Amino acid sequence: MAEPDRELLLAGDRRALAKAITLVESKLDAHREQAQQLLESVIEQTGGSIRIGITGIPGVGKSTFIEAFGLYLIEQGKRVAVLAVDPSSPIAGGSILGDKTRMEELSRRAEAFIRPSPSEGALGGVAQKTRETMLLCEAAGYDVILVETVGVGQSEYDVAAMVDFFMVLMLPNAGDELQGIKRGIMELADTLVINKADGESVGLASQTMSHYQAAMNLLRHTSTWTPRVMTCSALKNERIDAVWGMVVDYFIQAKDSGSFERKRAIQRKDWMAKLVREMLDLHLRQHEGVAAALPALELAVTQGETTPYRAAKELIAYLD
Repeated sequence: MAEPDRELLLAGDRRALAKAITLVESKLDAHREQAQQLLESVIEQTGGSIRIGITGIPGVGKSTFIEAFGLYLIEQGKRVAVLAVDPSSPIAGGSILGDKTRMEELSRRAEAFIRPSPSEGALGGVAQKTRETMLLCEAAGYDVILVETVGVGQSEYDVAAMVDFFMVLMLPNAGDELQGIKRGIMELADTLVINKADGESVGLASQTMSHYQAAMNLLRHTSTWTPRVMTCSALKNERIDAVWGMVVDYFIQAKDSGSFERKRAIQRKDWMAKLVREMLDLHLRQHEGVAAALPALELAVTQGETTPYRAAKELIAYLD
């Protein structure tokens, strides 16, 4: 694979950025080493964006919202990158390939860059690739990075651990008990945005907002930011400016209090710790002695002939 042009990447060339991301996504060891060298060479040009995670239940209108939000940001002079985190395979399904077609107008804009997520498999999986892609987008001069979770469950937690601001999109339906959104996701949210607040749903959206505001007030939040609940209509392009205004409020508060840099520092340290654990696990499994002993020890554990602790300790001893 031809090495991406670093200078073109730093100049914001979209082809150079796409080539650099392809290198990062490669599972070949040689490409992996190349990718890390490239990342290290541009690391000083990263970190300047606002990273926003966006999730929501199926049918909430995520793609419509992201397109309306992205186009609004471009009107404000921003360059916008959209990354999708999907734990499923691009072949098996999910909306990875559909994202670009649904965000047709946004994808045509020179100030926007839309990238589907890679499939799981390499060290660190989807979250690893998305983090590194985010750094490359920042090096290329993108001001706002929108990270969309396409899947459900773990992907939300992965995204919340890599962004500055986590947004949960909801539907106007005050009667539902949090619409299947887990309490854990609610605790991660910096805002709940009730989309589709238009037509006959305006009144219902207002009720929903009150319902969720009460629910959010019951949750304990440790940051300096008090999570907000608001309404918008991506389809009608209404209150999209208010959503961005809220993100800017958060950014200013977080910067002034020092929590912005603290949060990013903690995220970097936690990610390093996770990679260390994964690398150790990989190293352990690739060890000849471990590979030879593992089947017999697994059998002994499943048959109750030894304890999991003793078996694990015996495997770890091979690394001494």
